[in-house]
Amino acid sequence: MLTVHHLNQSRSQRVLWALEELSLPYQIVRYQREKTMLAPPALKKIHPLGKSPVIEDNGEILAESGAILEYLQETYDHAGQFKPADARQKRQYLFWLHYAEGSLMPMLLMKLVFVSLGKPPVPFGLRTLGGILGQGVQKAYLNPQLETHARYIDAHLAAQPWFAGEHISMADIQMSFPLFALLSRGGINDLTHIRAWKKRVEMRPAWQRAIQQGGPFEIPGG
Repeated sequence: MLTVHHLNQSRSQRVLWALEELSLPYQIVRYQREKTMLAPPALKKIHPLGKSPVIEDNGEILAESGAILEYLQETYDHAGQFKPADARQKRQYLFWLHYAEGSLMPMLLMKLVFVSLGKPPVPFGLRTLGGILGQGVQKAYLNPQLETHARYIDAHLAAQPWFAGEHISMADIQMSFPLFALLSRGGINDLTHIRAWKKRVEMRPAWQRAIQQGGPFEIPGG
C-alpha cells in the first residue's frame, strides 16, 4: 500500500487528490505545521529535505509533487485517463505540469515574503521599513508580473475546461496549489475562467474525498 507523508495545508493535498482520482488504496502519516508555518523536523527522518509531499511505494521514497504525479500516472494510470495522447495536448500537459512550480509558485512565495516584511516575526523596529520595502517591490515588480501570468492562465482556460484540453489531467492536479494560492492572495479581479475551473475542481468527488482525508485546505498565508 502507498504511504503519503502528509503535511496539513500543503502541496501534499495534490497527491491525495491524484490517489483518489486513480482509486488507489493508501495510508496517511500526518504532520502538522509548526507556529512558524514550517514543516516539523520529523519529516527529515523520511526525506533529507524535510518537505512535503513525500510518498513511499514498494520500498522507494519519492519527493516533489510534480515527480510524484508523473510517477503515479506512469505506474498506475493504466487507462491513460490523466495524460492526453494527442501530441498538441501532451505539449500543453507538459508545459503546465512544470509551469506550476517553475514559474508561478516562486512569484507567489515572493509575494508572501514581501507581504510579511511589515509583520512579526520581523523585529518591531524594522517593521515600518520592511513594510515600505515590501509594498514597493510588490507594486513595482511582483503585482504586475502576477497579473500578467493570471491573465495568461485565464485566457488559456477560456478556450478549454482543463489545462490539457477537454479532460482533466495530472496538469490540473499540479496547477491546483498555485491557483488556489493565486485566488487567495493574488489580489487580482475578474479571473472568471480560473474561478470556473476551481469550481469544477471542487465539484469532483475525488477532490472532496481528498479534502476529507487531508483536512481543510487553505493556503498558508492566504
